[in-house]
Amino acid sequence: MIDRELIRAFRDIGRDLFEAGLTTSHGGNMSVRDGGRVIITRRGSMLGRLTDDDLIETGIEPCAADERCSRELVVHRAIYAVTDARAIVHAHPAHTVARSFTSDVITPADSEGLYVLGEVPVVSATQTIASPEAAEVLAGALAGAPVAVLRTHGPFAKGASLEEAFMHVSVLEASAVILDLLGR
Repeated sequence: MIDRELIRAFRDIGRDLFEAGLTTSHGGNMSVRDGGRVIITRRGSMLGRLTDDDLIETGIEPCAADERCSRELVVHRAIYAVTDARAIVHAHPAHTVARSFTSDVITPADSEGLYVLGEVPVVSATQTIASPEAAEVLAGALAGAPVAVLRTHGPFAKGASLEEAFMHVSVLEASAVILDLLGR
């Protein structure tokens, strides 16, 4: 059973992601790791309107519940396997995604972005959605960074909580907007 406080955290962060324009109506996904247990958003859920049924409990190892989980479960598991992440947020913020088409690294020009994120790696995979290749390159990048961007697809951020992972996505998008405004 998923406790009410965790459900509230998923709802709050999901709503914040959508209202901030960091993902589309049915885009993005989030998860939390608790030991060998992973709570992840349901495949096709609306992050801005999550219900109890939109959170699926699975494990670090494949199991029967996986069919209902976000397709990005393979990526989340890979990140948890090689990092100290307790939570992961994946979104599709427009300025960050657009910048990923031409950049191998996103280096914020603003003080907050530099302080919170430093240089943000942009990684590539032939299949960008839910592939073992994407899982491998993102997990490797997140071993040394709080957020990494999968080229043409969007950022995956790790944190000690959903709030911290959300902050990394939010700061990255603000930094991408600033870079765009500066014409860099």
